[in-house]
Amino acid sequence: MKKLSIAMLIMLLSFAFFTGCSNNGGSTEENETGTETGNTTVSGEIVAGGSTSTKNIMEATLDEFAALNPDVTAEYNATGSSDGVKNADSGVYQIGTASRNIKEEEKALGLTEKIFAYDGIAVIVNPANKVKDITVEQLAQIYKGEITNWKDLGGEDAQIVVVSREDGSGTRGAFEEIVGFEEELTANATIAEGNGNVQSTVAENENTIGYVSFTYINDTIKALTVEGVEATTDNVLNETYKVSRPFVMVYQDDNLNDAGKAYIEFLMGEEGQAIVEEEGGIPVK
Repeated sequence: MKKLSIAMLIMLLSFAFFTGCSNNGGSTEENETGTETGNTTVSGEIVAGGSTSTKNIMEATLDEFAALNPDVTAEYNATGSSDGVKNADSGVYQIGTASRNIKEEEKALGLTEKIFAYDGIAVIVNPANKVKDITVEQLAQIYKGEITNWKDLGGEDAQIVVVSREDGSGTRGAFEEIVGFEEELTANATIAEGNGNVQSTVAENENTIGYVSFTYINDTIKALTVEGVEATTDNVLNETYKVSRPFVMVYQDDNLNDAGKAYIEFLMGEEGQAIVEEEGGIPVK
């Protein structure tokens, strides 16, 4: 009886030992980083920059990625789309962004391109303006200086104050290309740097017209319908709103460190695209 009890005790101890080893080995399945990039900890520095229109999305996604990966530091420099492409090519930025299609001369640089969101460009006026709708042709005529009075559009008898963006702005490049007045901007246009300055200029002057990213629409300005179509996300996706564009990231593959590669996967994944939508962009998936 005593021999039987000793044998049973040895069997129980052996079972407990091997069970413990099995459980300990299984712990490697947990993802320590909170990312979708595997089981290793992601660390390193991410330097990105470019379009001012992508600033809110980029900063929000970089902040969340860094929060999930405490050994990652990240920064975004809102210096304009052309600068984003140039600095991605030179290696100053690991990731550059542009709020427009990449130009043919930029494609020749051999950068990898990836669309991470879509955006609509809202045509905005002061809330006191009676005009509610405009056509693409009328927009071109206004920005070329051919229509100069609001009465010609059903508004008050008042001079139209044209507000545009600075040279190199992705929003300006996209707007001019879509509307069709490249290199023909009226000399009387007021130039405002950044979406925020366009927004505030229009909010402060009843006779202004400007254009901003959808993310800058608020109750201080009024977004016009374009050919009867509202400036909404759904209307960009169903291609009925004509003034829209892609948000593009560009990079040299050999300039990306592990943190940069993991961030791109995060941005293009479910969590990153959810943040895109939260920040007013239009997700690609």
